[in-house]
Amino acid sequence: MPVAERGETAESASAKAYRVLEKMIVTLELAPGSVTTERALIEKTSLGRTPVREAIQRLAWEGLVAIRSRAGLEIAPLHAGDWLKVLDARRGTEIILARSAARFATPEIVARLQATALAIHSAVVSSDVVGYLEAEKSLDDSIALAADNQFAARLVVPLQIHSRRFWFRFQSGTGLAEVAGNHVTLIRAILERDQDSAAAEADRLMALLCLHAQAAAMR
Repeated sequence: MPVAERGETAESASAKAYRVLEKMIVTLELAPGSVTTERALIEKTSLGRTPVREAIQRLAWEGLVAIRSRAGLEIAPLHAGDWLKVLDARRGTEIILARSAARFATPEIVARLQATALAIHSAVVSSDVVGYLEAEKSLDDSIALAADNQFAARLVVPLQIHSRRFWFRFQSGTGLAEVAGNHVTLIRAILERDQDSAAAEADRLMALLCLHAQAAAMR
């Protein structure tokens, strides 16, 4: 196999391992506070040692996994009070990204956002929480790509993942349609190239999630 192809294959396998493990953590298939091992994750994902190890390193950097010497891998625990801290850190950056996305979105990004809006609607109609989370992740990725600000994007991605995990744990049973409506309104503002409205909708979405986080902390 040519060197370039080997590199592409390795990169693809690593990205796949990361996506699979991230989904398992967000949807609590890997339970908060539980302990596992690299070998167990290789068996769960049916992927090789190198891509799984690279994915673990990235997840550790994002605060989703703690690597315990001689004690395995601890999946980050979930404390309801931390959700609000995550959203406080995330809020300003989301406003920046939304405003920039409305300004710089390309035709390709516009098409992706339109497809994401349809995916969100479909997930709500079918009460598909996991499908909704995947559509939301696609939205986050599209906005970051459109905004063309790699510094803001790198800062916010781990916070988005933690936030999705909290939402799945504490709010997915009741809050799907409401949050989805806010996401679609945000998409519409970006498609209309309305920077001020996009920023306002991003702020409104964060405010709504903060209300959910406050309620979760009081339970």
